Parts: sequence; structure tokens; C-alpha cells
Amino acid sequence: MGKLQSKFRKRSDLYRASKGEKADTTFDSQVMQYEPAHQGSINTVTNLSPDLCVSGGSDQAVVVYDWKQGRMCQSFQGHNREVTKVLCYAGSTWIFSASRDKTVLMWDLNQGDEPIQEFCGHELVVNGLAISPEGRKLCTGSRDNWMCLWDIESAKCEQRQNVSRNLVTHVCWVPGSSSIVQTSEDKTIRVWDSRAWQVTNTFPAKQYIQTHCDVSPNGNYLVSSSNGFGGQGCEATLWDLRQPGCKVVEYRGHLQTAACCMFLPTPPGGPVQVATSSHDGSVKIWDQNTAASLHHPLFSLFRDVVSGWFWSTGLSGPH
Repeated sequence: MGKLQSKFRKRSDLYRASKGEKADTTFDSQVMQYEPAHQGSINTVTNLSPDLCVSGGSDQAVVVYDWKQGRMCQSFQGHNREVTKVLCYAGSTWIFSASRDKTVLMWDLNQGDEPIQEFCGHELVVNGLAISPEGRKLCTGSRDNWMCLWDIESAKCEQRQNVSRNLVTHVCWVPGSSSIVQTSEDKTIRVWDSRAWQVTNTFPAKQYIQTHCDVSPNGNYLVSSSNGFGGQGCEATLWDLRQPGCKVVEYRGHLQTAACCMFLPTPPGGPVQVATSSHDGSVKIWDQNTAASLHHPLFSLFRDVVSGWFWSTGLSGPH
């Protein structure tokens, strides 16, 4: 599974409407180009605050970037291989970064440029990070088949479990619960009980590798994305966590691997929407219930939703 490397192109080429689609003639005038945050490709981005996003790249750096002002605020150097995932704890200045160097580092934006905690114990690249709702525990998952639970304050591994062929691709903590959901290269989705540290549910295996997952804010639904090629696979799937393994709907339309998926923030009374990004270079927004693909200007999404996973397929920022 290679990354889709972004190449600089003219805006008219990059955002040209596909055949049969009406071009958005207002979009180009809104585009801003920022100075590069990294010296290589960006692998992962998330939001620290409404103004700040955090990214990790192949240059081994973790960067805090003010996306409204278009300037770098902080660059953390501590990993010796590329960064695979970054995660922030809501309402704090904590940042966690996972890497191909098999470690997870914890940073604090207000405590200098050195890591304040290091979590060591995995034998291969760490791809999954999740923080418990109260901010005391960290869950990590790796291609080494291990799922680990750590005490954040002491950096001590409290629980470990190895599941055969469970090459972890992503991890999510279910809001307001003790459950953790993880996707894997064995095409399976597993639900863990963080108290007993056991798998409580295993969803029916999909046809393709599950690349990413996200849980709805109310904890009722899970969305997962699949790899694929030529339009085969490449879908996202909505599951009902109240009926584990119950598939609600599938979102189809990408032509290559669906690399990421997430629930978008919804205004009170507004429709619940799901977003997906793909190695085909597109971002799609879906109505959760009807699976209809909706059309939104990308810039307004970047402005209103600072979830930087849009860049995880290799795009380096809002050009």
C-alpha cells in the first residue's frame, strides 16, 4: 500500500470538474498557498484547537501549524523514522505521535520541544493511537499484532494482548465508554473491553483490508474504510455498534483505496454526514443515512472542519 504523493499542479488542473460535473468557478479565488510545514510527505494530520492543526511526516517531525495564519508554531523532533499517526487530547495541549521507529512519544505544546513521555514496547510500526475519555489511558496498536494499554502518567504498559494476524491499521475509543474499536489488515474489525482487555466482538470480515475507522460522537455508529483498486473495494461502511456486526449502509464511489473516514461535526438538527478520502485524490461527503454523495467546496470544509486527515493520502496542505 503505497502513499499517493501529491504533485504541484495548476489550480485549474487540480480542481477541474469531472465530465458531467459543473465546475465551481468560485473556488479558485478562495485558495491560499502556505509555506511547507514538512520537508517530505505528510502522513497524518489532526486538530489541536480550532486554529491549530498537528501533522506528522516522513521527515520524522511533528509540526503544530496555525492554519488560519499560515505559519508554523512548533516543530518537535524526537522520532528516528517517519511519523505514522498523531493524536491530540481534546481540551488540552497534549500531542501523541506514533512512528515506524516502534515508539509513541508524548509532547506538550506548553512544555518545550522535548517529549515529556515515551511509550516503548512494540516490535513493529505503530499505526493505532487512542486516548480514554478521561485522559488517563493510552491505547496503541501495531503491525506486530499487539494491542497495548498504557498509563499515561507513568508510561507503564498495564495490559497487552496478541491476536494472530491482527496487523492493526487504526484504533478509536468509543466516546463515554470502556470500549475500543480497531481495524486490521486481516480485513476484520474488533471491539475491545479496556477493563478486561479482551475482544468482546468481531465483525464479519470484509473483502478488503480495513484501513481506518471512526466512531460517531454519540457512540452508536462506526464507519470503516477499505482498500481496493479500480473501483473494487474502495468503499466505506457504516456499522451499528449497538448491534455489533450489523452493517447499515455502504458508501461507494471512490476508484482507489479509501484511506480515511470520519463523522463530520453536525449542527443541531442538521443531517449527519460522513467524509472519506481516497488514493484517487478525492474527498467525498456522504449523507449518513441515504449514502448519497454530497458536493461541498473543499475550502469550506478545511475552514469549518480542521480535521487534517484530508491530507493523509499525501496532500501537503490547502494550496
